Amino acid sequence: MAERWTPDSWRKKPILQVPDYPDRQVLADVEKQLATFPPLVFAGEARRLKKQLARVAAGQAFLLQGGDCAESFAEHGANNIRDFFRMFLQMAVVLTYAAASPVVKVGRIAGQFAKPRSSPTEKRDGVELPSYRGDIINDIAFTPEARIPDPRRQVEAYRQSAATLNLLRAFAQGGYANLASVRQWMLGFVKDSPQSRRYVELSDRISEALGFMQACGLDLESHPELRTTDFYTSHEALLLGFEESLTRIDSTTGDWYATSGHMLWIGDRTRQADHAHVEYARGVKNPLGLKCGPTSKPDDLLRLIDILNPDNEPGRLTLIGRFGAEKVGEHLPALVRAVEREGKVVIWSCDPMHGNTITSASGYKTRPFDLILKEVRSFFEVHQSEGTYAGGVHLEMTGQNVTECTGGARAISDADLNDRYHTVCDPRLNAEQAIDLAFLLAELLKKERSARGEPMPVAAGL
Repeated sequence: MAERWTPDSWRKKPILQVPDYPDRQVLADVEKQLATFPPLVFAGEARRLKKQLARVAAGQAFLLQGGDCAESFAEHGANNIRDFFRMFLQMAVVLTYAAASPVVKVGRIAGQFAKPRSSPTEKRDGVELPSYRGDIINDIAFTPEARIPDPRRQVEAYRQSAATLNLLRAFAQGGYANLASVRQWMLGFVKDSPQSRRYVELSDRISEALGFMQACGLDLESHPELRTTDFYTSHEALLLGFEESLTRIDSTTGDWYATSGHMLWIGDRTRQADHAHVEYARGVKNPLGLKCGPTSKPDDLLRLIDILNPDNEPGRLTLIGRFGAEKVGEHLPALVRAVEREGKVVIWSCDPMHGNTITSASGYKTRPFDLILKEVRSFFEVHQSEGTYAGGVHLEMTGQNVTECTGGARAISDADLNDRYHTVCDPRLNAEQAIDLAFLLAELLKKERSARGEPMPVAAGL
C-alpha cells in the first residue's frame, strides 16, 4: 500500500532542482506567512478544468497550453498580460472555428516563476556563479549578490500571481473575450504580417456567422459562451515549499488541492517515481501534467501513471512529450503503445519547444521554427498511426514582438536574434509565429477528424 500522503510528506523524499537557501529560518518564516494568504485559485475551478480535460482525453476537445518560459517581476504589467491574452484568444479561435474543435485554454502564467537548470552554476568570462533559477528564487543579474536564493521573493511571486489572475479573470469574464471583438484581438505588429490575411478572413467569417444568427432572431447577449471564456493557469510545481504553503483542504469535498494554480506539471528533470516532486503531486486533486522525453521508458512511465492517477480518472493526467523533431518518431510510439495496452486514460500533448533548443552561430539560445513545426507534425503522425488522439500542445510563447526563435513567416535569421531578444531564460514564439502554428494545428486537427470518419468542419477551406 502507498504511504499516507500529507502536504509535507515530500520532505522525507530525495529531491532535485531545489535552491540552497543560506538562511533556513527566513525560508521557514516566509512559508509560514504564505500559508496564511488566501488561495490563488479554487478547488471548484480545478474540478471544472479536469472535467473539460476529460473531454480532451475522449478526443472531443483540444488542449492549448502555453505562455512564458519564466515570468519576470520586471516585465509584469497590464499591457503584457493583455497582449498575451489577445494572442491566446486568436490561437484558440483559429482552432475552434477552422478545425471545429472546442479548445481548453490553459496558460503558463500567474505562477510560472521557477525553472529547472541543467547545471547548478554558469560561467561568464571566467567567473562562475550559481545559475539563475527564476525570479521566485534569485535574480537574473550576473552578480554574486543577485544569484543568492532569497525566500522573500516567494511573497512577491504570490502577489504578482494574484494581480495577474485578477486581470485574466476580468478579461475572460468581463467582455474582452466577446467573439464580436474577434477582429480587434489582433496585435498591432501582427497586422502587417503574412499571417494577418488568413486571420482577417477567418474573423470576417465569424462575424458573418454571428450576423446570420442575429438575423435569424437569436439574442447573442443571452448566450454567455459567446461573450466569455474559461481560462485556466498552470505552472511547473518545482518549488515545493511554496506549493505546500498554498495546499489547502477543499471544504466541500475534504480533498487537498494546490491553490497556486489550476494545473501543475512535473518536469523532465524531477519525475523520479520515488522522489519529492512525484510524492507531492500524487496527493493533490488538481489536473496534473507529466513531462516525458527520450529518456522515458515504457515501464517507468506506467509506474508514474499508476502513482499519479491510480483511479484512471479521465482529465487527471496529461503526458507532455518533449522529444525533439528528430527523436519523436523513434521514442513516442513505444510509450503510446504501452499506455494503450494497459488501458490508461491520459491526454497526449506535444511540447515542441524544449527538444529543439540550439545555440546559434551568434551565441544565442534559439529554436528553429521549422523544427517546432516538424515535431508537431510528427506527433500527429504517430498518433494517427497508432489510432490514438493527439490531444494538445504545450508552448513557450509571448504576445511581445520578440526575435527569439528563428524562422517563421518573416524568416527571422540568426542575425535578427539580437534585435529583440528579451527572454530571461528560454526562447519563445512571438505572436506571429504562434498564430502561424495555430493554423497548422487547425489543418492537422481537420485531417485527424477526417481519418476518424467524422464530418469536416464548415470552415474547412480556411
